[in-house]
Amino acid sequence: MGYRYACADFTFPLLPHQNALELIHLMGFDGVDIGLFEDRSHLQPSDVFKNPQRGGEALAESVSRAQIAVADVFLQTDLDFSVKAVNHPDAHIRSGERGQFEKLVEYALAAGSRHITCLPGVHFEGEAYERSYERAVEELLWRVSRAKDAGLVFSVEAHLGSIAETPEQAAQLVRDTDGLTLTLDYTHFTKVGIPDERVRPLIAYASHFHARSAAKGKLQTVLEENTIDYDAVIREMQRTQYKGFIGVEYTWTQWENCNRTDNVSESVSLMKLLKQAEQKSEK
Repeated sequence: MGYRYACADFTFPLLPHQNALELIHLMGFDGVDIGLFEDRSHLQPSDVFKNPQRGGEALAESVSRAQIAVADVFLQTDLDFSVKAVNHPDAHIRSGERGQFEKLVEYALAAGSRHITCLPGVHFEGEAYERSYERAVEELLWRVSRAKDAGLVFSVEAHLGSIAETPEQAAQLVRDTDGLTLTLDYTHFTKVGIPDERVRPLIAYASHFHARSAAKGKLQTVLEENTIDYDAVIREMQRTQYKGFIGVEYTWTQWENCNRTDNVSESVSLMKLLKQAEQKSEK
């Protein structure tokens, strides 16, 4: 039995949301990764969290009509990921973000998702890395516990500019935060020249996976320029008995020049490559 594949709804920001969901189905995907990114996605936390239960139920109806499943719900409450970081020095902001997480849990459950993702926090200027890190662990432990009580798997995406911007920092964060998992995206590491070999051990900690083409200096590019060894990724997933979705996650935004790919063609081509890698590794 092969892996289940998802495509992000924010891959197609110019389409109405229902049309994006239906396109994802037509492209052959099993599920959708939902982006709740304030000011940059179809669905806005400030809108759907007014009534998380009703908002989640509306999403469940939409994905049902599109004949796909919700693979993950990814929350980012501000475009600048430091402004409302989970480990912000301001206790009032941290408390507010806990409240947002509670709404995320309610929303995801109503939508039929069993997986949620957030950002891990950042290193704040003016204080030691260790202090920012300690607050991140404290806040993420609370979220792990809350998600577990609700029957959800919770993960963070280690990314450039975060408290875990190297593979080694990401691994340490997971080890120090019992129950935490990763939404693993090689491309943040590939872009700055970190080789696959340093990233690959993180697959053992992953509950969700983001795949797209990348190369040194390019967070997102076309498949012909891709340098990530996805054959090796699939082999490691099988070795570590990875159980989650593989989310093909192209974006369409001026940020990092991520508006220069044909996201339909690239998404289908990468999913095909990943499925071929599955077949080769099973022989």
